[in-house]
Amino acid sequence: MSKRLVEIPVSGEIVHRGLFFDVRRDQARLPDGKVAGREFVMHPGAAAIVPLFDDGRVLVERQFRYPLQQVFVEIPAGKRDRGEAPLTTAKRELREETGYRAAEWAPLTSIHPAIGMADERIDIFLARGLERVEQTLDDGEFVELEIVTLGWLMDEAMAGRLTDVKTQIAVHWLERLVEGRRPWPVFERD
Repeated sequence: MSKRLVEIPVSGEIVHRGLFFDVRRDQARLPDGKVAGREFVMHPGAAAIVPLFDDGRVLVERQFRYPLQQVFVEIPAGKRDRGEAPLTTAKRELREETGYRAAEWAPLTSIHPAIGMADERIDIFLARGLERVEQTLDDGEFVELEIVTLGWLMDEAMAGRLTDVKTQIAVHWLERLVEGRRPWPVFERD
């Protein structure tokens, strides 16, 4: 890390406490010695899952996202609970949101989806050996499940209709794995 670019917090306060995240306002000393305001969302992090069936198809969900007032196609994901490991979150969210559990898990990648305004980190996992169990959506949570091909997902991404960042990144990683341009990660049995 280049120390010539680092900004040092001078003071700060939480200006909003929300249900899922907080908003913080800091004063930071810039590399040139000046002080500037910085606001950002403090997010507990999340885990996302690429649920793979034995035939290569992928389980996705359609969910209405209020800020943009539209339904999006996404891979399953959810917020980490305090002190919860990312893989634990992934296993819980797969079961709750989709009604599936997986026999094998592997880390795919980690992303920071909004580095200019939030400290959120999303850990993305591959899950295979899927088995149907009971779906237990949170109160007020509504999703429709769909099983699609990687080709369909790539077509949707290339046409600009798959705009959720975690899903786009996961789909591009999966394409590289399937095409043999990257080695598959090591899966661990659950």
